[in-house]
Amino acid sequence: NDQTGISMPAVNIVENADAFKIEVAAPGLEKNDFKIDLENNMLTISAEKEQNNEEKDLKYMRREFSYSSFKRSFSLPLTVDGEKIEAVHKDGVLLITLPKREEARPKPAKQIAIS
Repeated sequence: NDQTGISMPAVNIVENADAFKIEVAAPGLEKNDFKIDLENNMLTISAEKEQNNEEKDLKYMRREFSYSSFKRSFSLPLTVDGEKIEAVHKDGVLLITLPKREEARPKPAKQIAIS
């Protein structure tokens, strides 16, 4: 485990014909803890969370602050349409959908008529 108090979240990347999907499993993090930036075809996912654990004892009070943060960057293929990236946070999982540009999607086979 690293010094920031959070282990690197598990990241899955799935590709289908229409899009790439990035799943970030980060239980304990809320939607507002995340930040997603896109710059020069580099997608950066980061999160920060401050946790305040208080333990009250009869004699003294102990306060522990732990600060959780992580950052992952992905270089996007040129086939991704940066204007249409979407992100959804649900049940501790951040799901980012990176649609492919129209011209990068596989076209259905076409029969050419012979005249």
